[in-house]
Amino acid sequence: MAKILVTGGSGKLGRAVLRDLVAHGYDVLNIDQTVPHEKICPTVKVDLSDFGQVYGAISGGIDEHGGPFDAVVHLAAIPAPGLASNHKIFANNVPSTYNVFEACRLAGIKNVVFASSETVLGLPFTTPPPYAPVDEEYYPRPETAYSLGKLLDETMAAQFCRWDPSLRIVGLRFSNVMYPEDYKAFPGFDADAKARKWNLWGYIDARDGAQAVRRSIQADFKGFEAFIIANADSVMSRSNSSLLAEVFPTVPQKGNIGNNSTLLSIEKAKRMLGYSPQFSWRNEV
Repeated sequence: MAKILVTGGSGKLGRAVLRDLVAHGYDVLNIDQTVPHEKICPTVKVDLSDFGQVYGAISGGIDEHGGPFDAVVHLAAIPAPGLASNHKIFANNVPSTYNVFEACRLAGIKNVVFASSETVLGLPFTTPPPYAPVDEEYYPRPETAYSLGKLLDETMAAQFCRWDPSLRIVGLRFSNVMYPEDYKAFPGFDADAKARKWNLWGYIDARDGAQAVRRSIQADFKGFEAFIIANADSVMSRSNSSLLAEVFPTVPQKGNIGNNSTLLSIEKAKRMLGYSPQFSWRNEV
């Protein structure tokens, strides 16, 4: 049974990740500043801005919750722009990620997965995307302090892997996380094509986000890779052709775009991780 340490497992995506890992037989420890209402696995309160606390946890130095850990999943962060001042978001998120990466390096952990963000793609697409569907091939275009921090997380990950060729770090660019109870609002999105244009009408079911984390832990490549993680469909009933024609008429289109398929390409995640979304809002409303 592999032992996995998760940071931020008390959050919206984190709870789904904990449930999925436990259901698949992993021995999981959650470190966070809050304890989830649902007891899924042990939780220890740790301040990720304090390197000593982070290293103590990751190196197995917490009584009754020792390592060694086979992998670390880093989800903890202020989870979106606009939830705090720009400085606070940046000053919280980026050093915390460095602390996790450095603690893993010192503890000899070679398998790290962390939450990057779809925002590095240029959200909220006030400037239109370079093409659709968007993918990992163009250089990130952060438009907020939050997104800039995620780009720096990815840059750090690449350099940590350059230092150690035996290391694997996976950055998952999660789309807008949803639970089934959120889906009741989806049918109303069709009334205004521009209301959800900010992320090309994408979303990620928390359960499929958790699947992506598990598959990243199980991956067999080395080095750093970033993956867009979205569901296979859009949040809209309207067709992609009508949406793009109305909102992004000058954006080039790549390949065959399905009627309601995601415009946040998940082809790389399918190919390299074996990621295959299992859930859709269309089956919930």
